[in-house]
Amino acid sequence: MKLSHSPITQHRFQGVDFYLKRDDKLHPQFCGNKARKFLGLLELEAPAITTLISYGSVQANSLYSLAGLAAIRGWKLEYYVHRIPKWLQQRPIGNYRAALELGAQVMTTENEAINHPHDHIVQVRQPDEHCLFIEEGGRSPLAEYGVKQLALELLEWIQQQPKQHWIIALPSGTGATSLYLQKALQPHDIQVITCPCVGGADYLRQQWQQLADTLYPTIIEPSRKHHFGHLYREDYQIWQQLYEQTHVEFDLLYDPLMWRCLLDWLPNNQQYSLIYIHQGGLLGNESMLPRYQRLCGE
Repeated sequence: MKLSHSPITQHRFQGVDFYLKRDDKLHPQFCGNKARKFLGLLELEAPAITTLISYGSVQANSLYSLAGLAAIRGWKLEYYVHRIPKWLQQRPIGNYRAALELGAQVMTTENEAINHPHDHIVQVRQPDEHCLFIEEGGRSPLAEYGVKQLALELLEWIQQQPKQHWIIALPSGTGATSLYLQKALQPHDIQVITCPCVGGADYLRQQWQQLADTLYPTIIEPSRKHHFGHLYREDYQIWQQLYEQTHVEFDLLYDPLMWRCLLDWLPNNQQYSLIYIHQGGLLGNESMLPRYQRLCGE
């Protein structure tokens, strides 16, 4: 199973030369940053564990990756969501479909007395010693192990290149990957930049504070508020342009916003050579792309 040493390829987008860390090529069931976050779980010595428990969106990349992890480890996956639309139950697509095919149990808390998935797990499900509870999106100190491996791969590649001022870019959901990547690269004077996709900068800093580290990446934000999961024509357009100019498919949920922020930030920071971390998550495009096509009348 290949969960390390993804290739780095060179591209040009909107006049910007950059290198792309192809973490979308790691493994079909461990895409992008989830492969890094969950590497520690894959190698964890935990003979008593029989059940993996987590929660989040019904189309989250983490749902599919956790389902793959559970299948490989021989664990059961219980994944809690607030609700599952009836149409999706009838016609599963995307990460939800793939997770079900791997045996995941996806359960709703919408009609429960305690209906927030996290609170329901803690107060009602009450995981015991045979359960491993992972926070939404894989936000856990366990993520540091795999992200450190990513940092080592980047450093190994950088050492083979002519001396340059490098900067590493990736979008953030809960922010664990960007945080631990900054921690690993800071001693080498390499800065990580990220944009908050799920909430604003304050939300992202709160997520980092819960992981107890104080060395934070640089946050760049869009000029206007961006609501997670909403459709934006600008996001779709930049996603299409990325494919046309790089011949690489990117994630539709996180990558377009990061690239919009980067294209605003880079003109004033031309001293840096950019390495972009591909987020994987391409299975999620199966559900996002039809929504954009309807929005744009395609």
